[in-house]
Amino acid sequence: MQANPAPSPNPKPEHIKDLLGQCRVVAVVGLSPDPARDSHRVAAYLQQRGFRIIPVNPKAETILGQKCYPDLASIPEPVDIVDVFRSSEHAPEIARQAVAARAKCLWLQQGVRNEEAAAYARVCGVLVVQDRCLKVDHQMLMGYQA
Repeated sequence: MQANPAPSPNPKPEHIKDLLGQCRVVAVVGLSPDPARDSHRVAAYLQQRGFRIIPVNPKAETILGQKCYPDLASIPEPVDIVDVFRSSEHAPEIARQAVAARAKCLWLQQGVRNEEAAAYARVCGVLVVQDRCLKVDHQMLMGYQA
């Protein structure tokens, strides 16, 4: 695979809106127990909007009242969206885990982009969103105020 392929486009807003309307279970990889961290604020927002949040953090037992798992493979239930709050170099391994978990979407949060991970997930039939905030897109596309 190319070292620095050209950035691939994200799905159109209407496709993201459909995804957000259909999906209810979000595994948040890199979810921090610290309420001041973006991952915590995004997950809390999604939880308040009716999403089931599954924290993926090997260093915590529970976050936002939910049991934490060390990785995606350890989650005993289906996951719709894998929301990634890890640096870009971790994305290929997370993409492999997301595909193995049969997630519908691999969502790389704002500031996270990895074309190798995106290409792999797309070839395996997983929708990929890169370098975007799930909370911001949900607010914008689903009509919620901040």
